[in-house]
Amino acid sequence: MSHKLLLNPQYKNFEDDLLNIKEIFKGSDASIHKARNELKIVELHGIKCVVKSFKVPHIVNRVAYTHFREGKAKKSYLNAMKLQELGVNTPEAIGIIEFFENGLLAESYFISVMEKNDFTIREVFHHTVSTYADILKDFAKFTYEIHQKGVWHVDYSLGNILVTVEDEGFKFSLVDINRMEFRTISPYEGLTNFNKFWAKDDNDLVILATEYANLAGIDVKKAIDIVIHEAKFLEAKVNLKRRLKGKK
Repeated sequence: MSHKLLLNPQYKNFEDDLLNIKEIFKGSDASIHKARNELKIVELHGIKCVVKSFKVPHIVNRVAYTHFREGKAKKSYLNAMKLQELGVNTPEAIGIIEFFENGLLAESYFISVMEKNDFTIREVFHHTVSTYADILKDFAKFTYEIHQKGVWHVDYSLGNILVTVEDEGFKFSLVDINRMEFRTISPYEGLTNFNKFWAKDDNDLVILATEYANLAGIDVKKAIDIVIHEAKFLEAKVNLKRRLKGKK
């Protein structure tokens, strides 16, 4: 089995860890997320790290990721470095390693520094945080600012934004970043990036839309209509697919 390794120059001493990442990952019982891919916490060189293990792709994607486009681990690393360059918060990338079987991509791992946070944006939308309205306003501002920098997070959703409470306000950090685009984003298009934030209270979406519209200098009522429509439409679409698959 061959491999390809990509390492942040600041973490040159992690090369052996990447080469032995399968054993390190298997030896950790600190799993923080397990679905299609799995994330575990490991401590390396006195630094708490998050290791993301990407599921082996099906055969078509194995061919595609080997010959035609970057694999998910590599995209995560490259996107992290780009975000850092643009001044957008994301856990610092350490490196990636890709393993190949019969010339095709198989397992791959992305390692980043574990970033301390107080909660995710999910808790804000579930109103388990008393200052949720203030956080939502700051989150709308954060979203507008990253759009102004040309950052479009394809998986912009409840679990993919970390929130840290700081003296001067709230810090937001992007995770699950293998699917991102860097391009010009118009204000009205930017509003559609909120379509995965399915709020129990529509007023949450009103807060987001109003703050974003005021920053962008666009019509507030039209912005509210777009945000609520896009979120409700996607939620209904996803729920229909679940019902068709027999899921509640």
